[in-house]
Amino acid sequence: MKKNVLITGSSSGVGLESAILFAKHGYKVYATMRNLDKSNILKDRLSTEGLRIDILPLDVTDISSIQAAVQNILDKDGRLDILVNNAGAGFGKTTEQATEEEIRWVTDVNYHGVVFCTQAVLPHMRKQRSGQIINITSVGGLVGQPFNELYCGAKFAVEGYMEGLATYVSDAFNIKITNVEPGGISTAFMESAIAKTISEGQLATGEYQAIFEKYMAGNVARANEGEQQVYQTGEEVAGVILKVANTPNPPFRTRTSEWAENFCRLKTQADPDGLKLIQQIKDSFL
Repeated sequence: MKKNVLITGSSSGVGLESAILFAKHGYKVYATMRNLDKSNILKDRLSTEGLRIDILPLDVTDISSIQAAVQNILDKDGRLDILVNNAGAGFGKTTEQATEEEIRWVTDVNYHGVVFCTQAVLPHMRKQRSGQIINITSVGGLVGQPFNELYCGAKFAVEGYMEGLATYVSDAFNIKITNVEPGGISTAFMESAIAKTISEGQLATGEYQAIFEKYMAGNVARANEGEQQVYQTGEEVAGVILKVANTPNPPFRTRTSEWAENFCRLKTQADPDGLKLIQQIKDSFL
């Protein structure tokens, strides 16, 4: 039976590339995005490559939108096999500089959206006694980074939420959970994050300015490191996501590049795939 997959944030970058790649490998794909007006790039790729997928509206900050998309899939297929929580947004500001609205926004998009999408699919995966939830987190979900503390905090929250959830839904209901942790991604996501950081009025000023300028210079240098650069393509990360979906017993967490692996090594070297810790938690509490 052909498995179906719901992918959030599919208008560009990793989400778009994942939708294309899953379709090529025989999955029934539901590509979702907040604004369907941004679906033209995906539609053009589908036409060029002779692929067909379903494109649905889904705003991860709107619970009714999430529920409607999930119900649409259930009405068509009667089941939902894989959720890829991909939608997210970069953000680079000092804590002092960020407004209340921005703090709530970066948390809603990167954390609350993951929780509410997961909440929407869990009852159906539980009833069918199978399912997979793949979350595109970040090395920033394991390692805090300068001027990204609010973004990292939201990604840390996803890691902790999924770590707790995985301890009891995996064995009881055969719902597999994996956090995919990229380093930098050279897509519209990165461009959006940089644009938001350097747009008028958003550069770090005062006593933070010298630190910020050093930070941005480092980003530019790393982006030009050739084959060893930090930034992967959306297609490369999509390949890791597909591999996880096709793995019978997938890891709880996995990095997507050698750079990401090295960057997180002090946090992950004792338990690179996270499965030992999950088992320890089960042994301690269940």
